Amino acid sequence: MELLAREAISDVSFYLRPAHLQKLSNILEDPEASDNDRFVAHTMIMNQIVSAEGELPTCQDTGTAIVIGKKGENVWTGGNDAEALSKGIFETYKDKNLRYSQVVPFNMFDEKNTGTNLPAQIDLYAEEGNKYEFLFVTKGGGSGNKTFLYQQTKALLTEEALTKFVKEKIKDLGTSACPPYHLALVIGGTSAEATLATVKKASAGYLDHLPTEGNDGGQAFRDLEWEAKVQKICEESTIGAQFGGKYFVHDVRVIRLPRHAASCPVGLGVSCSADRNIKAKITEEGIFVEELEKNPARFAPERAPELAPAINIDLDRPMDEVRQELAKHPIKTRLNLSGTLIVARDIAHAQIKKMLDDGLPMPEYMKNHPVYYAGPAKTPQGMASGSFGPTTAGRMDSYVEQFQSMGGSMIMLAKGNRSQAVTDACKKNGGFYLGSIGGPAAILAKDSIKSVEIVDFEELGMEAVRKIRVENFPAFIIVDDKGNDFFAAL
Repeated sequence: MELLAREAISDVSFYLRPAHLQKLSNILEDPEASDNDRFVAHTMIMNQIVSAEGELPTCQDTGTAIVIGKKGENVWTGGNDAEALSKGIFETYKDKNLRYSQVVPFNMFDEKNTGTNLPAQIDLYAEEGNKYEFLFVTKGGGSGNKTFLYQQTKALLTEEALTKFVKEKIKDLGTSACPPYHLALVIGGTSAEATLATVKKASAGYLDHLPTEGNDGGQAFRDLEWEAKVQKICEESTIGAQFGGKYFVHDVRVIRLPRHAASCPVGLGVSCSADRNIKAKITEEGIFVEELEKNPARFAPERAPELAPAINIDLDRPMDEVRQELAKHPIKTRLNLSGTLIVARDIAHAQIKKMLDDGLPMPEYMKNHPVYYAGPAKTPQGMASGSFGPTTAGRMDSYVEQFQSMGGSMIMLAKGNRSQAVTDACKKNGGFYLGSIGGPAAILAKDSIKSVEIVDFEELGMEAVRKIRVENFPAFIIVDDKGNDFFAAL
């Protein structure tokens, strides 16, 4: 089990399923796909080619390690299964260029990064037979945060009500978890936790074998008709693959479960563009791990999609000059960024806010340079950076008005949609929010990030404030200084 966990977590960090890559390739061939859809899909395929070299993981957020195991009653291990699995996971995170993201509390408010990416979530079940089957998932924070539970009633179970509900709740997903998604919608469940567990498994393709109709025994089933309907709703949302278009989702799974007559829990969740799920098993014949795609280049087109040229932005000009240049262009404009960025995310923002609240000035680095919300994975030997893609912008929304009023965060770079408060702050203070493609962290590290240095809060590890130099870093104008918001316009 230690060997199995070590190999499975390693493989799923650098390789994806061929079926997932084929769906990305299909976007490039679809005449109905938008330019933004094609740009994102092509970038993700190229990212996977870099990741498959085995040095830079697909995404910088290498996730919480989750293991779901089904142990046959005739399987005897003679030890602590969870401990063995944890040890294998520990070894992979120690030896590979992965990121430690797990923090543990010492009291209600004080936390510390474990420096191992443990603890893992390990759920083991008993069943008949003489084999031990596993699903390994590495779930990033952005994707994990887009798991929703809605406590509904029987009133939801009409064509009209369910359609309206899905159209409304799809907007809750937004783009911060890096679409195109594998979307799971679960209706019913004998408990809230059963509903959400089904969401996670369905989004990983683990329940694709379910029957397509119910029975008197209350069997779970896939509703293929509603899968097609929800897929259509997602396409018509025009959210697309992050920056507008058709491909908000690759596919949809709708699972119907039995429920208590007084309850109707509904779960909604996704597996993101880093679709990191891998099956494994131990049988009397041996130890097996699902084979992922080691040659993603076969899914790449001969030529990159032909798109309108991006606008080059020199980030090393004075901040006011950079903002004046951005102000010339409408939202949706694709940019090529070169120059200096400051990297800061949740804990660093909290530290800076405390400084400001204590009467200290805004750090000059936050005033002189755009801020990139990100946290890198470990740096491979001989490279400038580890995988270093954007994190979810919305987690920093509460800081924007205060920071901009004091001259900081005038240009922000991250992934996903943001609150009205950010749009209002940008309009009031002359700020901008630029969207980066969520997902392709490996190719950004290899091709765009040229140097990295820590400039503040070194004790925070991957959350420390860094200064990085970038070249040809892709981005889009999402919120401008006039109060326009790309996502609000959809």
